[in-house]
Amino acid sequence: MTPGARVAATIELLDEIVSRSERPADLVANAYFRSRRYIGSGDRRAVSERVWSILRRYGQLAWWLDRTRHPDRGARAIVAADLLLVDGLDMAAVQAMFDGGSYRPAPLDEGEQRALRQMDGHSLPHPEQPDWVRLNVQEWVAPHFKEAYGDAWGREIAALETPPPVDLRVNRLKVSVEQARAALGREGIDTEPMRYATDGLRLRRRLSVVRGEAFQNGLVEIQDEGSQLVAALVDAKPGMQIADYCAGAGGKTLAMAACMNNKGRVVAMEVYESRLDRSAQRLRRAGAHNVERRTLQTKEGSADNRKWLKRQAGAFDRVLVDAPCTGTGTWRRNPDGRWTLRPEDLAELVPKQAAILDAAAKLVKPGGGLIYATCSVLPAENEHQIGAFLERHPEFEVVPVAAIWREVLTSEPPAEAENAPYLRLSPLKHGTDGFFAAALVRKALQKPVPPAEAGAETGEAQAGEAQTGEAQTGESPGEAPGEEPAPESPAEAVSEAPEAPREPPP
Repeated sequence: MTPGARVAATIELLDEIVSRSERPADLVANAYFRSRRYIGSGDRRAVSERVWSILRRYGQLAWWLDRTRHPDRGARAIVAADLLLVDGLDMAAVQAMFDGGSYRPAPLDEGEQRALRQMDGHSLPHPEQPDWVRLNVQEWVAPHFKEAYGDAWGREIAALETPPPVDLRVNRLKVSVEQARAALGREGIDTEPMRYATDGLRLRRRLSVVRGEAFQNGLVEIQDEGSQLVAALVDAKPGMQIADYCAGAGGKTLAMAACMNNKGRVVAMEVYESRLDRSAQRLRRAGAHNVERRTLQTKEGSADNRKWLKRQAGAFDRVLVDAPCTGTGTWRRNPDGRWTLRPEDLAELVPKQAAILDAAAKLVKPGGGLIYATCSVLPAENEHQIGAFLERHPEFEVVPVAAIWREVLTSEPPAEAENAPYLRLSPLKHGTDGFFAAALVRKALQKPVPPAEAGAETGEAQAGEAQTGEAQTGESPGEAPGEEPAPESPAEAVSEAPEAPREPPP
């Protein structure tokens, strides 16, 4: 393709993504290229990389369109501005691409030329840009990042603009890390061990691995290091009963099944069957045989689901809640999320997450663990959510992440996790996507006091036991007056979060 033809394709794809904001950008891009098979792999990569780069700096480009009173805010105007402000082309070069020739964009009209001339010779940053424009986020999101990161919030957001690496998890059911690395090497894929994840490998340069034998034979799975760490903190062991309460396409399900060496049971739960269907092929490829998939439909069969969940109360050693969230931690992979996220989305998600946590907590046996995770960096979905849960459920308590880390991983935990109750990961500090994880334990049942000893107890101690009866029996406390009861199943509360981080198609 000529440079002008690539620009035209960039405009078309960006227009498709912006006009179909209800669909993830990667799915729109895949559909776009499938319908245009004549676009070669090199051109496809160049177009998709430019589109993803534009999405990362869309806020600043839009600011320039407003400043110059550009007559259009569509993809055509954004791409032309990007060529001037980022690529550093002059006005004549841009006009040469927009000449209306074969497969090239139509010529610029007078209004477009007038606005673009005001950008000619400038760069993307400008002293008059507010912080939230300079950092390419919506204005309403900025206070949430400031709360999460304090003075470092700008650097953290900037790190979310960098292209992500390709991370792999080695499937221990089939090979060791060394064997997987050698198999990838034979395919010309150079990798290095991860900084934290024991079973992780990171590609030294971005390549597609999905068509190679190592991937096709189930030796490796694509999974961000942060996601691998969340799965590791579940501390799944052979013979355990594990519930993956919001399993999605099964990335963390697979990681836990491998830790269990196919012994015990993992129940992957999801609302929609289509999501679990995507995991079936992955499970077969990985050789994971101890996974039971459970669809929790919202309509037909919901009564049976509630009965099933009631029978499972207190039955699981571990319950992982990888909750639906804003996905703000995956913006380096999903830059379209910066602009599609709305305040109403966060307002709807917070009570939904709380309802899911309440329902999932019922499945945890006394002494068992409840792990809550999001791929969000917003405190409203993370620390505040866990704080509110602990107030509602005094039968649970926090287990410091560093204590679990040293038991399940061979690496040293990040310095900031040493004295922190929760795990918070970010691209800036850890080279991962933004993740949050909290590990909770349900207090074990207390042994009954023998009659001879019970007689020596004072009335005050007996009264204290009566007050803490809920925690001793492992039952969830009753709902506070005026509150809606927690749903019996995630089918009544859950919506999908991006289970696997998305990237531009290779």
